[in-house]
Amino acid sequence: MILESISFDFSHITNSAIIIAISGYLIIFTALVLLYLVFNNIPKLIKMNLRSRRKNQKGIEETTKEEHFDTPGEVNAAIATALYMYFNELHDEESNIITMQKISKRYSPWSSKIYGLRNNPGGSRF
Repeated sequence: MILESISFDFSHITNSAIIIAISGYLIIFTALVLLYLVFNNIPKLIKMNLRSRRKNQKGIEETTKEEHFDTPGEVNAAIATALYMYFNELHDEESNIITMQKISKRYSPWSSKIYGLRNNPGGSRF
């Protein structure tokens, strides 16, 4: 076995190939930076939205004089636990036991290897 040295011929790389590669890397890099900025700022946007809603609700509550009750954490935990248990009961419970039994099969000429050989009608092998 003769090992040949593998060498890369740089003469096949053209200027357009370099431009395409660099622009591809720049597009991917800017897309990743934009995704990072979006996902990093989503919690801030949600907090701003909640603050504006609370201000609006306070204004509405002052005009309508309705009381607003927040549900305590224990109630939220009980509701979440009940939903979790309900959705897990929708699936069938299985025993997780696998039994493997050896089944003896009858003889079948289709599974016999001897019939895979060619039987020529003339008696000659070839």
